Amino acid sequence: MTKHAFFVTGTDTGVGKTRIAAGLLQLAGQQGLSTAALKPLAAGCETTDEGLRNDDALRLQALVNPPLMYEQINPVALEPAIAPHIAALEARRPLSADRLAGYCRGVLGQADFTLVEGAGGWRVPLNPAETLADLARQLQLPVILVIGMRLGCLNHALLSAEAIARDGLPLAGWVANVLDPDMPRLRENIDSLGQRLRAPCLGIVPHMGEPDPASVAEHLSLDPLLSVVSNPS
Repeated sequence: MTKHAFFVTGTDTGVGKTRIAAGLLQLAGQQGLSTAALKPLAAGCETTDEGLRNDDALRLQALVNPPLMYEQINPVALEPAIAPHIAALEARRPLSADRLAGYCRGVLGQADFTLVEGAGGWRVPLNPAETLADLARQLQLPVILVIGMRLGCLNHALLSAEAIARDGLPLAGWVANVLDPDMPRLRENIDSLGQRLRAPCLGIVPHMGEPDPASVAEHLSLDPLLSVVSNPS
């Protein structure tokens, strides 16, 4: 069976990347695919008896099949809920795209369907010279763009798509995740995105508070992704 792997990014922080990733993993599992997920870099972790743990990474861990150890999913866990490169400097843990890519390669290729979730948006810094986009470029993964539907999202989405294309990676699909249930002209905004983004819409996820992955999966489609050939490096 063909292996499929994707990099999940967002138009900003807090737009629902993990929610959408969890829904896609749930859907893949329902279709009989083995699944894997990584959140190689996470800030905003809590101290536990097992070490630092990130809620988003734990949500992904609960859905992968076959199981993965937490450290495989989130190899770089940082405590402060701040920009990762600043948190890494404070923790004296220098970040680089090459090191993060090495962690990812230990998991990529093992499952039928794998997601690598970024942190924040496309241009989140890792160090003075690199951003998380450099990780996606090293891995050569097609990109899934999660768009937080609220005022201003058109600009953020189109700029993100332009940056992804400029970095030489294909946009495999995008998801409209409704953050503002009262967003004016929601349908018109989604139509505007559909006209301008040269990639399939994987779904429109309504505002649902804190839904379980199965509820999110009901609003997503995996088919456009399974037609994409991805050969992670």
